[in-house]
Amino acid sequence: MSETQSNIAEFSVSEISFSIKRTMEDAFGYVRVRGELGRISRPGSGHIYLDLKDDRAVLSGVVWKGVASKLKIQPEQGLEVIATGKITTFPGQSKYQMVIDAMEPAGAGALMALLEERKKKLAAEGLFADDRKKRLPPLPRVIGVVTSPTGAVIRDILHRIEDRFPLHVVVWPVRVQGETSGAEVANGIRGFNALDPDGPVPRPDVLIVARGGGSIEDLWGFNEEAVVRAAAESQIPLISAVGHETDWTLIDLAADVRAPTPTGAAEIAVPVKAELMSMVDDRSRRLNSGLVRFVTSRRTELRAASAALPAPQDLLALPRQKFDTAANGLERALIYSTRTHRTNWQNLAGRLSPHLLQRLSSKARQDLQTVSERQQRALSVAVGQKRQSFLAIESRLTPARLRQQTTLGMERLSGLAERLDRAYTARLTHDKSRLDGLQKLLKSLSYKDVLARGYAVVRDDTGQPLRSAGGVASGAALSIELGDGTVDAVTVSGSAAPKKAKQKPKKPAEGKPEAGQGSLF
Repeated sequence: MSETQSNIAEFSVSEISFSIKRTMEDAFGYVRVRGELGRISRPGSGHIYLDLKDDRAVLSGVVWKGVASKLKIQPEQGLEVIATGKITTFPGQSKYQMVIDAMEPAGAGALMALLEERKKKLAAEGLFADDRKKRLPPLPRVIGVVTSPTGAVIRDILHRIEDRFPLHVVVWPVRVQGETSGAEVANGIRGFNALDPDGPVPRPDVLIVARGGGSIEDLWGFNEEAVVRAAAESQIPLISAVGHETDWTLIDLAADVRAPTPTGAAEIAVPVKAELMSMVDDRSRRLNSGLVRFVTSRRTELRAASAALPAPQDLLALPRQKFDTAANGLERALIYSTRTHRTNWQNLAGRLSPHLLQRLSSKARQDLQTVSERQQRALSVAVGQKRQSFLAIESRLTPARLRQQTTLGMERLSGLAERLDRAYTARLTHDKSRLDGLQKLLKSLSYKDVLARGYAVVRDDTGQPLRSAGGVASGAALSIELGDGTVDAVTVSGSAAPKKAKQKPKKPAEGKPEAGQGSLF
């Protein structure tokens, strides 16, 4: 096959790339560009890579390490700025970019302004109110997850639930980025709420809406009004786990609980099974110990009561003695009465005729028989009454009555144990809510978030924060705390008192921030 002859000049890849680079740099030189900051990246080299964008285009930008420390403002996502620099190309990737030498704020970004306006509108409707937020169940049976089925987020959630307490997890697959992500997430939340508790797909007890970190554009679907309203209307308690700990979206404000990460959401939703088993074992041991102490105490009280009771023979001694006394008295009374009547009869015998004597004798015999019968009946009644009294006393001393009292005591103990369990659960829930509130307050007052935005805390060799440059001697050892760690530094110049004259900033040493940088406190 013959080669095609052409008079077109041939260039190497490097020649054409660097020719384009020179052409763009000569054509534009220094320019001022106004736009909104999008993606911002701060690698370990100290350079800053970012995107400048408007509603139709995106321009990549880079701030070199030496310039980054001299910027008037630190780049933040969503901030509208005016950047000054030159347009150039990066031949290694065939892309053009802007090398930024200066940056100044130009106003709030369009997306951030829209987000703030939407936040105020939904807050006015009460969708973010704390009084409408629901408590999470202490031990859910089914957990519903609204997220992408193919990302690392669902794997992290499943792995953490498996480690803590294996439960049934139902995943509602959605897109977590793009134009349709907001509608799909809202449909997922409402779909879980519409499930029948007795249907083929179990209705979850807790919902988790999760996504990994990203830029404000990547997370914008979770700021849509439909998603916020669906989260606020959810009858199932909902945990929001969108982005990293520093990211926030409107669904975080409408959710019942916000988790810093998807893994943290799994930890909030599910307790640790081993801890629950340990708590149950501990309560069982305490219950058994309390029961043993109760039975022992009752046994001691029973023995004390038994020891205080008189013996049965002692209870019958007095009635028996009274009976013997009455019996002996009756015999003597009969003898005395007979003797008296005999004496009277003998005294009257001389004065009475046989007929009268027979009549009186007959009458006396009848009276004596009547009295004897009445005494016998009275004696029988008295003995019967004493016997009934003795039987009544004896019935109150039976073991059955003691067993009945013991049974009543056991029932009271069971009721007290149930009340103790409910009170313990309520106290534990209250303390957990209070701990969560204190943790949120601690995070809101911490200066770590401020350090993450590019500020630093400068301390002297004793660890005390420096509030001014006055009094810092040359060669003093300093430690500078940044958002991702602490570096040591040494001052190259010092002053005994603050100076009013403006000094030209010096370029900091490689890998170290400028000496004398102000403290946050």
